[in-house]
Amino acid sequence: METQVIYNSDLHFEHERWRSELFFWKDEMKSFNHRLEELVSRWTDKDVLVQLEHFQNEFILHEGRINEFLEGIESHEHRIAGQSMAGDDSMDRAMVQRHLEFRDEMETQREMFQNLKKEFFKFLTKYL
Repeated sequence: METQVIYNSDLHFEHERWRSELFFWKDEMKSFNHRLEELVSRWTDKDVLVQLEHFQNEFILHEGRINEFLEGIESHEHRIAGQSMAGDDSMDRAMVQRHLEFRDEMETQREMFQNLKKEFFKFLTKYL
């Protein structure tokens, strides 16, 4: 079995991609929250307000996940920096495994956020 070397620079590159995506999501969340505020001022119907609260809660949860991902990336980057300073340009197996798990978590979160956005846009189409 051939040993595959995964370089810190490759992991760092993927981290940078994820960071960009996460910061983009944060910007989208600001826009979505402004839309919610706009709708709250327009609607008094209890059914609509319940749906608004649902989206507000979902956005709060998603924003929390974004922050968790950013913290996880930062932690991993510190580990990479430490290894680089020690002269080791490749990541140990445990950290590679954690990176692969993190990648799967990002993909799941990406799908969840896309579904939430679709649901929110349908709601906006109906009530804005």
